[in-house]
Amino acid sequence: MKVALGVTGCIAAYKAVEVMRGLQKAGVQVEVVLTRAGARFVPPLTFESLTGRNVVTDMFQTGRNLDIHHIALAQSIQMLVVAPATANIIGKFAHGIADDFLSTLYLATPAPVLLAPAMNSAMWRHPAVRANVEALRRRGCKVVAPEAGMLACGMEGDGRLAPVETIVARVLAALRAGPAGAAADKGAGDLAGLSVLVTAGPTVEDIDPIRFISNRSSGKMGYAVAAAAARRGAQVCLVSGPTALDAPDGVERIDVRSAAEMLDAVLSRYDAADVVVKAAAVADYRPSAPAGQKIKKAGGVRALELERTEDILALLGNRKKRQFLVGFAAETENVLASAREKLRGKNLDLVVANDVSRGVFGEDAAAVHILAPDGAEVALEAQPKAAVADRLLDEVLIRRGRRGEAPE
Repeated sequence: MKVALGVTGCIAAYKAVEVMRGLQKAGVQVEVVLTRAGARFVPPLTFESLTGRNVVTDMFQTGRNLDIHHIALAQSIQMLVVAPATANIIGKFAHGIADDFLSTLYLATPAPVLLAPAMNSAMWRHPAVRANVEALRRRGCKVVAPEAGMLACGMEGDGRLAPVETIVARVLAALRAGPAGAAADKGAGDLAGLSVLVTAGPTVEDIDPIRFISNRSSGKMGYAVAAAAARRGAQVCLVSGPTALDAPDGVERIDVRSAAEMLDAVLSRYDAADVVVKAAAVADYRPSAPAGQKIKKAGGVRALELERTEDILALLGNRKKRQFLVGFAAETENVLASAREKLRGKNLDLVVANDVSRGVFGEDAAAVHILAPDGAEVALEAQPKAAVADRLLDEVLIRRGRRGEAPE
């Protein structure tokens, strides 16, 4: 296998040496493409000494033009990896600008592309950069999202290059998955070897055989997470309340109706799960004495006595051992504060907060915030729920990697 490793002008460029060594140890041949700015941080000699190969630094290097090198290299690699990827190169890729070897190589290669961005937090969050990243995602580029931490500028925030081991694992998984970027078999993908348990949809609590209490959840977000996890190689079990959606390919679906049924189904699979994503909208209350027969209309107003349902997420948080637990917080006010309280109070590893006052139920897109216990926050502007699902799984991989539990 042969990979082109693009290295751009960023203080994290020195970590590209470690990425290169990690790939070499896995038997991957690496050809380094160093931008002019990248060479200001790490000289070509460093990479040449470790690869035993010339480093590409210019479109018009003497002796490398006989075979139109950017075309020849583009056709010979199984993947183009850019680590670190600056806002500049991301913008060039997104808009088809080809003014150096690396940006020209991107346009010329049919191989899959993986980017590991690194930059200042304000730059990473800038709408222009976010739009460029999402445009590249939609074209099929894989993105290993940056993590939160101390940045070179002295600020704390997201924008720090993802851990080297995470980047290497994602590259190797993508190479196993083949040029289409999809799992060629159940063992391929960056979630290969993981058991992922997802809940989705509403629950239904019967008042009588005809009437019930429920909510507006369509299940689309949970189904998107299940589909993305399966596509990325995980063994996925989807516990679903009543929805009109078809089970994603390669996913085991368990259909339930009530909160109690969902609890039983989740607990039956919890011990074997590595990652649990609780995207279901579980009813908080149910009738305390559901009627066995239809309740007839009678004079006056009839009171309906309710009782609390099981708090499935809190129970899972209390029982958590090795599982990585993700919750969702659908709120209409004080969205982030309420989500952070849920994160702490229910012992979660991540929580996804969304403002449902905007009428997102049933929509194909969502804008969310992904919050972590260390205070890190990833804000995603409105985008397809499939893209949100992949971004969430990226965060899961990064966070598990930091706990020393990244998949091999």
